[in-house]
Amino acid sequence: MNLTEYKCPNCDGAVAFDASLQLMKCPFCDSEFDVAELERLKASISSENTEVEWATHEDTQWAAGEEEGIRIYSCNTCAGEIITEENTAAASCPYCGNPVIMKGQLSGSAKPDLVIPFKLDKNAAIASFKNHMNSKKLVPKCFKSNKRLAEIKGLYVPFWLYDADIDANMRYKATTVRVWSDSRFVNTETKTFCVIRQGEIAFDKVPVDASEKMPDDYMESLEPFDISQAVDFQTAYLSGYLADKFDFCEKHCITRANERIRASTEAAFRKTVSGYASVIPEHRGVFLRKSVVKYALLPVWVMSTSWRGKNFLFAMNGQTGKFVGDLPTDWGIFLKWFFILTAIFTVVLFTLSIFAIIWGVL
Repeated sequence: MNLTEYKCPNCDGAVAFDASLQLMKCPFCDSEFDVAELERLKASISSENTEVEWATHEDTQWAAGEEEGIRIYSCNTCAGEIITEENTAAASCPYCGNPVIMKGQLSGSAKPDLVIPFKLDKNAAIASFKNHMNSKKLVPKCFKSNKRLAEIKGLYVPFWLYDADIDANMRYKATTVRVWSDSRFVNTETKTFCVIRQGEIAFDKVPVDASEKMPDDYMESLEPFDISQAVDFQTAYLSGYLADKFDFCEKHCITRANERIRASTEAAFRKTVSGYASVIPEHRGVFLRKSVVKYALLPVWVMSTSWRGKNFLFAMNGQTGKFVGDLPTDWGIFLKWFFILTAIFTVVLFTLSIFAIIWGVL
């Protein structure tokens, strides 16, 4: 081991052994370290890893005869494949609203491990959509029609849920600043510290949307789902609802899972460093110790509406009622309100001017 290769944790300067002190000393900031202490610091930050490797999900197989009561529909417009049980009719695609055709018996698809059953029924979903639409005065009338709202569909959206136990070590460069003055000068003292944080953190069922057709920003806006209410999947939960087949396998979604876990880990550790004027992350180590991946279906009410050649998708969390969707502006309604308000404003100004003239005459 070459001790001269050590860097000072405080200023990154090269440290050297001071024989008189019997310590490692930085010639730049005068920090002093025991050799064993530098060994520990080097070991804690020697590896910086921001990705984690996951165990492959083992597909749960359908029980004998379980697939017989499940049908699959296909949309010729957006290529969506929708799963439902045989007594549930699927006349239109929940994503684009176009007709779907029966493709046949389900086969070759992994069985979900978990499902969160719908907590809010169709009437609650329609009422929520209606209240949201009615609060938007410039939305086209077709979006508010009862016929359109009745087309809302309950859809189970596929998700991969990632459990992980993480070992992490972080190093920060932190400073404190003290300012005081005397009769002649204003003095500033800045101290630099090396702050080390090490520990474990567990993540339980981090969700990543596995549907290509459902926009990721929509699904993240609908979060959180209460995963503690998830139960083992049974085909009975499909009765009266649709389910989307996953488009992305768990390996494809690992990048997004890593991003969410890494960001949450760094934020959690950063919160433990307080009382400093500034804190700059210098090293990040995130290491996966244990992983589990589950395939789950989460409840979403969806409605697809076309207006002037453009498709608009609206979604509501079937568990909490949280709503998301982009609404267009009907410029005809906008101009109508504009002219009405302009006319009212003009009448008010004219009336006030008349009163002003009468009051001046009197």
